[in-house]
Amino acid sequence: MAQQKIKQDGNIPIGANIRAIRRAQKMKQTTLVARLQQMGINMTRETLVKIERGIQHIQSSQLRGIRDVLQTTYDELLSEEPDE
Repeated sequence: MAQQKIKQDGNIPIGANIRAIRRAQKMKQTTLVARLQQMGINMTRETLVKIERGIQHIQSSQLRGIRDVLQTTYDELLSEEPDE
């Protein structure tokens, strides 16, 4: 089954939201990536950097994994204004 890619646009800054939530929890990128990999989700730190900067699409499984690791909600991840 093909992974659905979620396109980031100017209205919903998914990457900025991920970064803001991760930083609020004082979690490093490498920690987040390691936990995702333990869950079987294909992610590298470089990929996370690109997603957080909004220059790479995020896959639905990656978004679900990030939601679970950060113990947040889709509403927070898909908010139109990041909490930075």
